[in-house]
Amino acid sequence: MSEFSGAVFVTILYTDRLILRQFQDRDLDAYAAMSSDPEVMRYIGTGRTLSREESWRSMAMLLGHWQLRGYGLWAVESKASGEFLGRVGLWNPAGWPGLEVGWALRRSAWGQGFATEAARAAVNYGFELLQQSEIISLIRPENTASIRIAERLGAKPHEEIEVFGSAAICYRLDRQTWQASVARGAK
Repeated sequence: MSEFSGAVFVTILYTDRLILRQFQDRDLDAYAAMSSDPEVMRYIGTGRTLSREESWRSMAMLLGHWQLRGYGLWAVESKASGEFLGRVGLWNPAGWPGLEVGWALRRSAWGQGFATEAARAAVNYGFELLQQSEIISLIRPENTASIRIAERLGAKPHEEIEVFGSAAICYRLDRQTWQASVARGAK
């Protein structure tokens, strides 16, 4: 006999234009469409696209991370339209090199500052609510858009490591640097 250990409670974050919230079953179509786009998935994990069924399992895994760690990745929703835009949040599965802030948005949401806005909220959550001392981002060297986001957050390249069989640069951001940028009103 199995027992349900309780609901997954996901903190909801609000930014000027976005709602960062728990994944819901209604997100599956949009999440599966995003996850089947080769351009979106190019630098995520192994770079392989996901089927609809794999996308469902991915959503379940993201919710499971919340259950096990008390934090995780949020579904990103537009305040203006209610549309699902992607996923952003904090990630640290067993064996990972540190608490990572990660992002993936559907192509129609690229180039509008949504990833930076959502990642900034996630990083603030990590430092201020979770009291983390450091947050990393693992970014493939050719992923210049994500490098720009990490740099806007104040992260600096630290070392090159291998992730899923590919080279990645580990960008690091410490709490003091983050708090100084917040105090300066950096956007």
